[in-house]
Amino acid sequence: MCFDLNLCNRRPFTFALLLFSCLLNLLSPLSLSTFLHLQDQFDNLEKHTQWGIDFLERYAKFVKERLEIEQNYAKQLRNLVKKYCPKRSKDEEPRFTSCLSFYSILNELNDYAGQREIVAEEMGHKVYGELMRYSQDLKGERKHHLQEGRKAQQYLDQCWKQMDNSKRKFERECKEAEKSQMTYERLDNDINATKSEVEKAKAQYYLRTHTADESKNEYAAQLQNFNAEQWKHFNNAIPHIFKNLQDMDQRRTVKLGETYRSFAEAERRVIPIISKCLEGMVSAAKAVDDRRDSGIVVESFKSGFEPPGDFPFEDFSQNLSRTGSDGTISNTPKGERDRDGPPGSRPDPKHAMSKTKNKLWLFGKKPKAPSLEDFSHLPPEQRRKRLQQRIDELSKELQKEMDQRDALNKMKDVYEKNPQMGDPSSLQPKISETICNMEKLRSEIHKNEGSYTDDTSQEHHTPHHRSNPPQPGQPISDPHEFDDEFDDDDPLPVIGHCKALYSFDGKDEKGVLYIIEEDKGDGWTRARKQSGEEGYVPTSYVEITLEKNSKGAVTYI
Repeated sequence: MCFDLNLCNRRPFTFALLLFSCLLNLLSPLSLSTFLHLQDQFDNLEKHTQWGIDFLERYAKFVKERLEIEQNYAKQLRNLVKKYCPKRSKDEEPRFTSCLSFYSILNELNDYAGQREIVAEEMGHKVYGELMRYSQDLKGERKHHLQEGRKAQQYLDQCWKQMDNSKRKFERECKEAEKSQMTYERLDNDINATKSEVEKAKAQYYLRTHTADESKNEYAAQLQNFNAEQWKHFNNAIPHIFKNLQDMDQRRTVKLGETYRSFAEAERRVIPIISKCLEGMVSAAKAVDDRRDSGIVVESFKSGFEPPGDFPFEDFSQNLSRTGSDGTISNTPKGERDRDGPPGSRPDPKHAMSKTKNKLWLFGKKPKAPSLEDFSHLPPEQRRKRLQQRIDELSKELQKEMDQRDALNKMKDVYEKNPQMGDPSSLQPKISETICNMEKLRSEIHKNEGSYTDDTSQEHHTPHHRSNPPQPGQPISDPHEFDDEFDDDDPLPVIGHCKALYSFDGKDEKGVLYIIEEDKGDGWTRARKQSGEEGYVPTSYVEITLEKNSKGAVTYI
């Protein structure tokens, strides 16, 4: 734009108006719309970054709920395993392959639950925890960038207000100068106006023109400053803030991608171990062996008894006498028939019937039920197994006591060589106690070994424990009390004979009894009456003589 200098010299106010219009054109409608558009973009970025943080926290909440599902799943699996795990001791555990396989599956399932816990822990530490920490960092960074943007905007607004105020002031001063110019020109052309009035109007005109010039200079300076600050704002400050927000949002996106991968890696890392757990379950299923389980059942319940023999024919017509021709009953007196009897009618006391049930405790009360301590209530095969098991347990305890004794003796030697370390005599009570325990254990082992040897040396099961023999003169219960424990298939052979030394319950028992089993050390001897009845007699009540072909001719009194 070019100015006419002559016009400016002649009309200073007109020049001021032209300069004002030029300055107004510097702020065109395009620059104002651009300013407002950039302000809108700042608000949009503020909303977008807030949405990004909200989305990140929403994903973190999803991960938290997922890991809680994993934790609950693992807890329920462990409770399930605990519920179905055996609560019995190892000795009572079944040995069937189907049970062992099931317990193996429970162990594998427990390991599988542990892997689910690892998944939950990985998600909680490397995904959820990382997301929450990063979310807090993003919030702080976003707040800082937005504050910088607001400060820059506030500073630009302040510059705008200063420029606008100077512009308005310049506009007012120009209008006042224009009025004073019109007044001066009117008085200067009025012939009736006095000289003083014209001079006064002229001075006022020059004053207003000078003030307008000062306002113009101030407005021009403010405008130049605003334009410079606006350029810095839109070319340096705002782009820098936008770039920081963009970097922040990109890093948020990258972090989401990393946590997505960590989320999947937490599951993938345990897949090999889970596969091994599943393979273990399959192996346990393959280990089920029906034949072995059947063998265990047979071994567990095998009694060792032999199958019973045939029942003999009992001829109740032996006491009847028939004629050879008509089969009529003989008129032989009953007393003679009973005395003479048919051949074979009188029982042989040494060879009783193979299946008689009249077997008594001959001179005493039937003993109490056998103690469970010696397993005499079990079949022979099972009894031998349990006795062997007890012998093994007692042997282990004996070994522990022996080790403890050796350790105490070594400590005693050290104390004797180094009295300052301790008193050797203080260990003697403990050593004596240990030796006493060893003797008790040896006695128990010897007792059980004897029972085991007796049980394995006999083909037929016989009771091993009987009640203590009664003292002479004590009343004895019913001597005809029966016991089915002697229902063996074949009778035992006679190995000697005995005579009663005392009378029992007021009865004279001076007959000879046949010995079929020696005293086992419990005070009872097994004998057989001449009538074929078998039972036990107190060894101290009889005088026993064994046959020479038996274990030895020994007399017990």
